[in-house]
Amino acid sequence: MSERDPDAELVARVGEQDPAAVRTLVSRKLPRLLALATRMLGDRMEAEDVAQEAFVRIWKQAPHWKEGEARFDTWIHRVALNLCYDRLRGRREDPVAELPDEADPQALPDMQLEARVRDERVRTALAALPVRQREALVLNYYQELSNIEAAALMGITVDALESLLARARRNLRAQLAGSGFSKDMP
Repeated sequence: MSERDPDAELVARVGEQDPAAVRTLVSRKLPRLLALATRMLGDRMEAEDVAQEAFVRIWKQAPHWKEGEARFDTWIHRVALNLCYDRLRGRREDPVAELPDEADPQALPDMQLEARVRDERVRTALAALPVRQREALVLNYYQELSNIEAAALMGITVDALESLLARARRNLRAQLAGSGFSKDMP
C-alpha cells in the first residue's frame, strides 16, 4: 500500500476506547453507510439497523485492526454490504416504497409530487435489479467509488464491474421506460 490509510490513526484511537475518536468516526462514516444500506435495502429503518450493527463490529475489531491489510473504508463498506445481503436473503426482494426523508422546501407542490414519483420509480427499478447489479450501481454512482475501488470491494475485476454496470444501466432503463419514465438515470 503506497499511502497511509486516512482512517488508521482514528481506528487505533477507537481501539483505545477514546470517546472523541468514536464520535468522529461515527460522524465520518455514518452518512455513507446509511446511504449504502438504504439504497441496497430500500428501507431507512432497516438501513439504520445495518449501520448500527456495522459500528458494533468496528468497536469490536478496532483493538485488533492492522493497517495495511485493507483500507478501513473498504472493510467497513464490505461489512455493511454483507449485512445488507444477510437481510436480503432473509426476505423477499419486493421493492419497498418509501417517501423521501425531506421534500425540497423551494419546490412547488406539483414539482414535489413529480420528484416523489420519479424517486419512487427509480427506487422501485433499482430494487428490482439483481442484487449484484444493484450493488455495482450503488457503489459506483451513489457511494461515488471509482471502478477500481468498487471492483475491489465486490471481489471482481474492473472489467466484470463494468459489465455489471452496463447490464444494470440497461435493465434500469428498460424498467423505467416500461413505467413511463427514463430521464436522469445513471
